[in-house]
Amino acid sequence: MELAMKVAEAVHVLNHDTQSCNRVAANQWLVQFQQTHAAWDVATAILTADRRLPLPANFEVEFFAAQILKRKIQNEGYLLQLGAKDALLNALLLAVKRFSTGPPQLLTQICLALSALVLQVAAHGNPIEQLFYSLRNLQSQDDGNFAVLEMLTVLPEEVVDNQRIDSKISSLHKSHYTQELLSHTPMVLEFLLQQSETNFDGSVQQHERNRKILRCLLSWVKAGCFSEISPGTLPAHPLLNFLFNSLQVPLSFDLAIEVLVELVTKHEGVPQILLCRVHYLKEVLLFPARSRGDIKVMGGLACLLSEIGQAAPSLIVEASAEALALTDALLSCVAFPSEDWEIADSTLQFWSTLASYILGIDEDGVKSRKRVEDIFSPVFSTLLDSLLLRSQVIDSTYNDEGRVDLPDGLIHFRVNLVELLVDICHLLGSATFMQKLFIGGWASHNLSIPWKEVESKLFALNAVADVIIQDGQSYDFSVVMQLVTMLSIKPSDGLKGFICIVYRSLADAVGSYSKWISAFKENFRALLLFLAIGISEPLSSNACASALRKVCEDASVVIYEPSNLEILMWIGEGLDKWHLSLEDEEEVMHAISLILGSVPSRELKNKLLAKLLSPSYEAIGKLVDPEISLSLKQNPASYTQVLNASSRGLHRMGTVFSHLPISMATEPAADDSILSLLRVFWPILEKFFGSEHMENGNLSVAACRALSLAVRSSGQHFVTLLPKVLDWLSTNFVLFQSHECYIRTASIVIEEFGHLEEYGRLFVTSFERFTHAASVMALTSSYICDQEPDLVEAYTNFASTFIRSCNKDALSACGSLLEISIQKAAICCTAMHRGAALAAMSYLSCFLDVGLVSLLECMNCITEGSFNITAIHVISHSGEGLVSNVVYALLGVSAMSRADSSLT
Repeated sequence: MELAMKVAEAVHVLNHDTQSCNRVAANQWLVQFQQTHAAWDVATAILTADRRLPLPANFEVEFFAAQILKRKIQNEGYLLQLGAKDALLNALLLAVKRFSTGPPQLLTQICLALSALVLQVAAHGNPIEQLFYSLRNLQSQDDGNFAVLEMLTVLPEEVVDNQRIDSKISSLHKSHYTQELLSHTPMVLEFLLQQSETNFDGSVQQHERNRKILRCLLSWVKAGCFSEISPGTLPAHPLLNFLFNSLQVPLSFDLAIEVLVELVTKHEGVPQILLCRVHYLKEVLLFPARSRGDIKVMGGLACLLSEIGQAAPSLIVEASAEALALTDALLSCVAFPSEDWEIADSTLQFWSTLASYILGIDEDGVKSRKRVEDIFSPVFSTLLDSLLLRSQVIDSTYNDEGRVDLPDGLIHFRVNLVELLVDICHLLGSATFMQKLFIGGWASHNLSIPWKEVESKLFALNAVADVIIQDGQSYDFSVVMQLVTMLSIKPSDGLKGFICIVYRSLADAVGSYSKWISAFKENFRALLLFLAIGISEPLSSNACASALRKVCEDASVVIYEPSNLEILMWIGEGLDKWHLSLEDEEEVMHAISLILGSVPSRELKNKLLAKLLSPSYEAIGKLVDPEISLSLKQNPASYTQVLNASSRGLHRMGTVFSHLPISMATEPAADDSILSLLRVFWPILEKFFGSEHMENGNLSVAACRALSLAVRSSGQHFVTLLPKVLDWLSTNFVLFQSHECYIRTASIVIEEFGHLEEYGRLFVTSFERFTHAASVMALTSSYICDQEPDLVEAYTNFASTFIRSCNKDALSACGSLLEISIQKAAICCTAMHRGAALAAMSYLSCFLDVGLVSLLECMNCITEGSFNITAIHVISHSGEGLVSNVVYALLGVSAMSRADSSLT
């Protein structure tokens, strides 16, 4: 009794004390108390005690006691002896009787504890029969039916919802429990039917009772109770009528919908039964709800009707009166105006399922498919109209002043809508689909343009781009070009509000159909101006940058005109003030580089390239100029700004190198655009790699990227510079060993020039510097490898490239380096980091492959100093550790621990 009083006092302090320190102390004491064995007895005593005993009679204390028992049963119930379980079962049944009239939350907790215990005892006996016997006795008591309803509700939930990872009940016992429980289905359904027919004086009490009945029925439906009922008796089952009657009561509508949806998904014959009642759902419930704007009823019916149709598309394509009534009802749901898109969104899966089913009718049923398509084409045509309307921005949800993007609900709806639009396009045919989008035109000089409607159609046009293009027909995109022309003039006060979204959607369409859009040569200047304006705005910059790149890929000849080149250069010059993302900048530089690289006049080409990269040269020049650099460092903000500008400049230069066409061998060196760039790029880079600024990680990555792309684009020009390049890379890595970008760049250099025998010693020296760097030598355990996965990947990839690219003389000269690298890779392949482990294994595989091929080629000519001897030495010295680590990596920790124990 004393301990129970302490519990009551602690609960009171936890819930009501004004001092936080007291509440914390009470909570800690209660947590510790729950873990004691005494908690079983105290909690049971609190719930079963007679009111006359001096035990706390307080809802908070009793609720806490019920929660303790529920948790301890779930977590520790399997440890109780069978006798203790039986005693606890009887005590909880007594508590159910005691609190049969409430409070409801307390009764629910007790029932949850009881159902969890039944699941525990079911593994060792048959308590369910005893439980149902007790429930029958409870029915005879005053207000006992409330407790019976609650108990019957939570019993199936313990099976359906009890999927905890730490559950100690086996799936076999759960299955047995479920079957035993479902064997009482007739009694449960009869009880629910009796309760549904019981009338109360107060309507509120009646509605509350009906909600409890529905919640209980939902639990049993989830457990599969209707599988115990003969399919032939299901259509006329009284509880089905109770469900439909509950749909007309606002307080029980949502639960009735939930039960019906669960029935549809759980039982195969139910969709056909409910399809027969579609006229009732449509005429009695749906249309009146639509008239009064009842969002709750419309949403519930949309969900139910969609589930019915989705569960049985074969019934819908039969085009019976009920099937067509269902599609008509769902069309009403899609078109229903509301401030969110949840109702229309809930129907999309049904429409996609139906369209896919029609499109999937096999070729043996061509006539049947044609008939079905003829019937349902008008349905999907109407659906498309409704979807275009619903995918528009709603005035009440969008404010030009406060919002800069589409509402989240509309974005989510459109993401889900794309697949359905593609299906509709397939079903109606590309020509019909395009006609519905373009009908009436979008732009008129006499009427104001409905921008929200236009933007919605642009979204749909972009969504089906793949289907339209694959169809192979030619379509008139003059309507799109009219919009482009109209929007190619920037308003004096800039782009504001919704028009920015229009720019983005129009740019998406331009990018998707760039091959056709590029055919409008006379409007090309307007197109470039439109894209330039869009790139300058944050909301549309990504779409416009991507569209510019696609247009330049498809219409390079058209853009050679001076006026078009002028716009492109203006875009390039604006990059510094627009602050685009690196991805968008790369798209823009890619586009401009493609065009400039194809300009016929070499003089003009080189002039424009120099102009394009001039801001980049200037930004980098400030860093490598000692005087300017010194003054910048005294102002951290300015220094950071110049660092970022230099990093972007290097990024742009690398992009230009990667997208300029490679010169032909017959082209004079003086006319080589890449060589012209290198004459400026190289001196800057030479100063840059030797400067202290390379300590900056972003700058190092940008410089290495630019160098890598320059090497790949113009390798022949770098041959004489190899000693300097590799010296920079290895030296800077030794200085700044957190920058693995130097090793990655060296891999590219080796890949390009590794075949040159005269530089073999140089390549070995670089390999030696990287291998003996402190960070690489520190890779002595899988734990360290997991801490440095980027370094592991960079180094092992370099070693793989070295093995593949260098000649045998170079390989034979670095036996000790190969041995160290193989040992490091063997360690790294045991790392938990997937990328690091795979890179290490790839290097090991590469070395073994090259070595084996070399041995097979020269089996009879193995001479001292050859690569074959080197490979044999490396394997003989490292083989044992190599095999052990690879096996460890492949089998995993648990398997190796078992292997170790079996050996000992």
